[in-house]
Amino acid sequence: MNNRSKNKQKWFWGVVIAIELVLFYSSSMTYKEQTSVPFLEKYFKNQPFHDLLSKIGFNYSGKYQSVANDGYFKFVEFIIRKGAHFSIYLLLGLFLCLALNIYFKKNIFLKVFVPWMTATGLAAFDEFHQGLTGGRTPLVDDVILESSGALVGSLIAILILYLLYRHKSKKELFTM
Repeated sequence: MNNRSKNKQKWFWGVVIAIELVLFYSSSMTYKEQTSVPFLEKYFKNQPFHDLLSKIGFNYSGKYQSVANDGYFKFVEFIIRKGAHFSIYLLLGLFLCLALNIYFKKNIFLKVFVPWMTATGLAAFDEFHQGLTGGRTPLVDDVILESSGALVGSLIAILILYLLYRHKSKKELFTM
């Protein structure tokens, strides 16, 4: 492995560690400490997209989520929070896949599976940690959502690596 590859891999591991630190800090906060409802009430008083959001409803972890059931601001916060769960684990899966890529050069299955399962294990630990924090409820549904984000992130990383490899191969073909 050349110095450039080592530097990239260190950077990828740095991002993975930073994401984990943010997750650990976030899961140690109570719901009251991290709720965005007061912010939403202050800056979105006229409730943008209320009509559109009123038409949306779904079951999540045994509860029907909708504007009618939860109110506009709590429903918007729910969407934001679950979107953040998915997105942060998408990034974690992506950077784990990039960091571990060097170890699974020839095996595409392991390139996806190991980062995905690692992120899923971290998601389960994060939910356990939330359970130790007052005012928070650990949910298996959140682990499933986060695991899905990690899988999507790992697949995006594989696509990026494939496209870079293909581009590099074409470039080498034309420089011969």
